[in-house]
Amino acid sequence: MDIEGKRILITGGSSGIGLATAHALGARGAKLVITGRRSGMVDAAVEALRKGGADVTGVSADVSTDDGGSTTLCDALGALGGLDILMNNAGAVRAGRLDEIREDEIRTMIEVDLVAPILLTRAALPALKADGGGMVVNVTSAIALVAMPFYATYAAAKAGLASFGESLRRELNGEGVHVLTVYPSGTDTPMMATNKAGADVGFSLEPAEAVAAAIVAGIDEEAIAVTRGGPDRQAMIDLNRRDPRALDARFLAIKSAFEKGVKSHDAM
Repeated sequence: MDIEGKRILITGGSSGIGLATAHALGARGAKLVITGRRSGMVDAAVEALRKGGADVTGVSADVSTDDGGSTTLCDALGALGGLDILMNNAGAVRAGRLDEIREDEIRTMIEVDLVAPILLTRAALPALKADGGGMVVNVTSAIALVAMPFYATYAAAKAGLASFGESLRRELNGEGVHVLTVYPSGTDTPMMATNKAGADVGFSLEPAEAVAAAIVAGIDEEAIAVTRGGPDRQAMIDLNRRDPRALDARFLAIKSAFEKGVKSHDAM
């Protein structure tokens, strides 16, 4: 897909992977709308993007609410005059033992990470189909491919989003709208700031700009998936498919240290 001139809506675009991707797409001549829940962060992101030469509008809204989802799409279509790419990137995470996670936190993760992208995509489909060359980019997580302990709900929501994208890609095949699924591994973003797990349990973070570059390349190529994490991550994915009990044993060996590191991970 030729990115220049494309009209793109990025949810969760005021920080992290969303903002880094907005910078990369803006540099390629895309016309952007970014959204976020916090108006101050959205305004700051828009200012930074415009300084870099991007054509961008900000929308402050919570896409996980009915009003927020409607506002997001309505304002984006008004600013862009149509829609070529929808990037579902907004996310929420709370790590810890399932019986210690509050019900409202569970519901928030499911609403933000799964329900909101599904509903926004459904609402956006007429606009994406209008010019016969649209795309949906769903930012899931490597946890959708290898589910780690203490992230049960988050893993479920991200795996659900990945399966949603796979099914929708086949549903829309031949109808002018492509679906790309992105599986970032640990990324250096504000969402990861409260995660204290380190190299001792296999955690490492790559720059958001590297993930953004891979997403842009995936859009260019109309790829089916972009998976981050390099050979080590791919080896884990392969092992999880071939011999999941072996991976269970690996996690058991680091379970206590892993729990200690991730229990503070809260980005809601």
